[in-house]
Amino acid sequence: MRYAVVIPARYQSSRFPGKPLVDLNGTPMIQRVWERCCIAVGKERVYIATENKLIYDFCKGFTDNVLMTSDNCKTGTDRVYEACQQIDDIDFVVNVQGDEPLISPKEIATIVDEYIENPGKIINGMARITSDEEYRSLTIPKVVFRSDGRLLYMSRAAIPGNKTGDFVRGWKQICIYAFPVDVLTAFVSVKDKSLFENEEDIEILRFLELGYDVKMKEVLGKSVAVDTEADADKVRALLEFNPQFNLE
Repeated sequence: MRYAVVIPARYQSSRFPGKPLVDLNGTPMIQRVWERCCIAVGKERVYIATENKLIYDFCKGFTDNVLMTSDNCKTGTDRVYEACQQIDDIDFVVNVQGDEPLISPKEIATIVDEYIENPGKIINGMARITSDEEYRSLTIPKVVFRSDGRLLYMSRAAIPGNKTGDFVRGWKQICIYAFPVDVLTAFVSVKDKSLFENEEDIEILRFLELGYDVKMKEVLGKSVAVDTEADADKVRALLEFNPQFNLE
């Protein structure tokens, strides 16, 4: 099957403006994400999609696969759709978020393989939550799913819950997605964000609200998403201790 990996990289983040270019121990974040995607699938398949000239010009220094998109994309997935309009002849696309500098190449390859085994399905990664802190974090989307792996719901709230309010078990979203290119047309046809997508600020919920199934694939999930400067400091500390963190 023919596919591409697209990394949406938005400059105007409300929580952390300019974060794709934030320095992480000598290498800007977007370049670290690109490097890990290249390890997973080869650099000829990896594209960066941005609305910003600073990001575009910087990325052109290490790859020709940089695509300008509009500045009115509602989400990264909307930006991936715009990128796909500029990439010829692909059957599916893998979206790797531009704020995942420690993403595992092996896990990207796992999502690609899962799609190839389940063509036409929407695939999303998830990992077990191992701490009460993660379970209660409002920056980490939590996952509940059917016994066959199909997504039931995703929330920033602490789910699944129980009568005692204690953390017993949970799963978190890992921001690697695989989509058939044609379903993105339905995704972007919605004028505004869907009800629960908007409430939770979790874009994958738009697919559920449009009636699509999302198949969750469990991975180890040791990556650290960068939503704040504190997250960036955590990544710097991990890379200082082990420059090859999560590359095995």
